[in-house]
Amino acid sequence: MAQAQGLGKKYIKAFLKGFFVAVPVTVTFLDRVACVARVEGASMQPSLNPGGRQASDVVLLNHWSIRNYDVQRGDIVSLVMSTE
Repeated sequence: MAQAQGLGKKYIKAFLKGFFVAVPVTVTFLDRVACVARVEGASMQPSLNPGGRQASDVVLLNHWSIRNYDVQRGDIVSLVMSTE
């Protein structure tokens, strides 16, 4: 029984180590590199949601290009208003 408790502690410790590494890496990636967003509605037709269908499109928002001012003519740019 004591060996099982030691084994459980070992797995919990390994999980917590992985968790405390994975969460900051994921948050940094989503904030600085790219994130996934869903586009709904007719505002972006015909580029997104073509044909007036009710399903939403999933897009990758590339934060890296915006930080490097690498925006080209024809690119779709998403703006978010911050209320801080």
